[in-house]
Amino acid sequence: MTKVDDPAIRALLAGYRSYKALFYDKRGDLTRRLASEGQQPNVLVIACSDSRADPAMLFNADPGEIFVVRNVAALVPPYEPDDGFHGVSAAIEFAVRDLMVSHIIVLGHSRCGGIAALNEMVHGEPQEREFIGPWVNVAREACALHGADLNEDTTSIELASIKNSIKNLKGFPWLMDRMNAGDLSLHGWWFDLDEGALHAHDAKTGQFSPI
Repeated sequence: MTKVDDPAIRALLAGYRSYKALFYDKRGDLTRRLASEGQQPNVLVIACSDSRADPAMLFNADPGEIFVVRNVAALVPPYEPDDGFHGVSAAIEFAVRDLMVSHIIVLGHSRCGGIAALNEMVHGEPQEREFIGPWVNVAREACALHGADLNEDTTSIELASIKNSIKNLKGFPWLMDRMNAGDLSLHGWWFDLDEGALHAHDAKTGQFSPI
């Protein structure tokens, strides 16, 4: 049973009341339309689970505006159609083949704990967790390519991981079909928590620049 006297739960419920007042009382037409007609977002955002980098808040998005997939370190795994559990790939498939989004944004951020864990693994530090290590290993190639030192500044790996996720996206055949048809675009963005700045990847130069 939910303990409503807990400060964290009280804060969530207060936030819910604000949300309800804003979207159900003042903008009921939007919420009713989304409920009856379904969602039609144009953008899929693959973001990190980090509580400091919420895509909906970062982009000031209304309900129904962006389809969001969040996981540790904002990673895209390789295309592996088998009987395993592929939650991220399933969400990508739904967004691309059913929602028909026009854009996919891989959104990384600074001071990412998942990327820091990957850096530690590459440098021989064992991870005392059952699932985090194997998951972030998806981006091991990005870490190895940059030969990063074992320190707190993992920016280069974070940026390389975004590129690696874009590369993995291009391994999904039905996604590439839509890209080749010209109706789907891929974007790599990185959010600097310290500066509040958003950087975009340039596919031609391979560099990230402030937007």
